[in-house]
Amino acid sequence: MSLAVGAASNSKNMGFDENREEGDILDNHGNENEAAEKISRQLSETSLYATEDETDDEGSNIELGPQRTLKEELEKDKDDESLRRWKEQLLGAVDLENAGETLEPEVKILSLSIVSPERPDLVLPIPEDGNPKGLWFTLKEGSRYSLKFSFQVTNNIVAGLKYTNTVWKTGVKVDSSKEMLGTFSPQLEAYTHVMPEDTTPSGMFARGSYSARSKFLDDDNKCYLEINYTFDIRKDWAAT
Repeated sequence: MSLAVGAASNSKNMGFDENREEGDILDNHGNENEAAEKISRQLSETSLYATEDETDDEGSNIELGPQRTLKEELEKDKDDESLRRWKEQLLGAVDLENAGETLEPEVKILSLSIVSPERPDLVLPIPEDGNPKGLWFTLKEGSRYSLKFSFQVTNNIVAGLKYTNTVWKTGVKVDSSKEMLGTFSPQLEAYTHVMPEDTTPSGMFARGSYSARSKFLDDDNKCYLEINYTFDIRKDWAAT
């Protein structure tokens, strides 16, 4: 904008309007200066108003609607066929009997077992306090195995369920892993998950006793089960 004003002023100084008197030129310069000042003030005011509007937008808070339990949400539009089908596609098969009256989901680990092609499944007892007494299990060195578990979801959808495991030997952390399990809706039937197959280390330095901590958590880091336990790696499986 200022370049356009400057170009108009220069063209008159170069004599493109020779018939004008000197006083007229001075008057015109005066008018042009006034116009430039007016434009400058308008730009400043526009900039100020834009800044104030942007500040108001940044300061405004987004108001979220009221939170509803899963059961309330499913029953809210049950007479609308299209909405009901859309919610079924979004949420999957939800058992209303297991959709509780609270917003918080509940996950219960029902069983844990070690699966290996070398032996029958080793079912691990889950104590109420999550701390097995003494040695929880023994693995054979160099053996292939997987952790298999089943769990039930009630009340509400659990998002980002994951399993973490940390292992120490003689106080030194030797392994840490995390497995994302997914998002699950409440249902009467239990879910079953099998972890990727792993192989136990072997050799003299691998054998011995280990301590470990396993957790089942969701996206909000709510812990549904924490197990602190010890296990051994030996030359062979423990006798059954």
